[in-house]
Amino acid sequence: MAVASAAASAAPLLHYPLAASSSNQPHRRHRRPDAISLRHSSISIPNFPPYPLNCSPISGPRRLATRLGDFSAGASIGDSDTGGSTSVSDDDGLVGEDAAVFDLSKQKLTSWAYFTVILGVVLFVLNVVWIDNSGVGFGKAFVDAVSELSDSHEVVMLMLISIFAIAHSGLATLRDQGEKLVGERAFRVLFAGISLPLAVSTVVYFINHRYDGVQLWQLQSVPGVHQLVWFSSFISFFFLYPSTFNLLEVAAVDKPKMHLWETGIIRITRHPQMVGQVMWCLAHTIWIGNSVAVAASIGLIGHHLFGVWNGDRRLAKRYGADFEAVKRRTSVIPFAAIVDGRQKLPDDYYKEFIRLPYLSITALTMGAYLAHPLMQAASFRLHW
Repeated sequence: MAVASAAASAAPLLHYPLAASSSNQPHRRHRRPDAISLRHSSISIPNFPPYPLNCSPISGPRRLATRLGDFSAGASIGDSDTGGSTSVSDDDGLVGEDAAVFDLSKQKLTSWAYFTVILGVVLFVLNVVWIDNSGVGFGKAFVDAVSELSDSHEVVMLMLISIFAIAHSGLATLRDQGEKLVGERAFRVLFAGISLPLAVSTVVYFINHRYDGVQLWQLQSVPGVHQLVWFSSFISFFFLYPSTFNLLEVAAVDKPKMHLWETGIIRITRHPQMVGQVMWCLAHTIWIGNSVAVAASIGLIGHHLFGVWNGDRRLAKRYGADFEAVKRRTSVIPFAAIVDGRQKLPDDYYKEFIRLPYLSITALTMGAYLAHPLMQAASFRLHW
């Protein structure tokens, strides 16, 4: 799973996201702070139009009545432009987005055709400009330049991860300013154009030098270790991939948005990519058991721990009180908010995982495991 996990961290890597009330207050059903409640007991306006302030009719059990002076208790008017977020039903007490939703009836064949073309072009350009040693291929020159700084594979591994982390997190931090300057799609292209080659270099170097370090332990022959490592790696990908729920945005076919997810894996941990990366690193470090694996794990986990702080900071800046509401009822440590009662799981919580993106992750993870020999052979031929 080494290649797939590190590539997942490219978008982030080895790919990706507060005016609070007191946390000591008991949890209550959150209402959007910019909402205006209309109640018969407090407002009475003669000849009020059917849909106040150009609002659309409110569907569901809480309908805005059109009769004079008759208002439903739950009607609200709020700012709909919150950075591209489509909030889940307020009946659920949620202000974030419903993760991993995929409605086939709303998909456009042309959009996925564009996605296929863009993916093919990106892979072609990446191969010509960065990977192919017989052509332009700047990738080998980049890895060689970093390798000249130290004879230690552990140090080179940490430097490659650090270079990627600075570029990746730095661009993420500058996202708001960059999008204002060049637009959402252009900034996404810039982000991917810098992050992806650096991620590929880091992954290939790890694969080619994973057994070059000092052997610290050898557990591969211990019964059950292979099964533990395989299962941990498999589960880690369900945490690593939340940023790919909107593939059309990843490829800039749809306008990229900063999402405030609140269902699915987010109920378990607010930072699933960090948790997935920790799981992947621990599993592979146990299996390989040498100093290069330890160095790679230290670098990757450190980068993702920084991402926890930086991601919360960016979401707080973008979503304000809505993020505070999500933060209060979620946790960084997996299951902590569920255990202490801040996160109330719905009875049909399992349905939030029976969705096409999660099924796709399952298939792709199995494919990546079976493709390990191919990935290792391809990396070896690059001589990075």
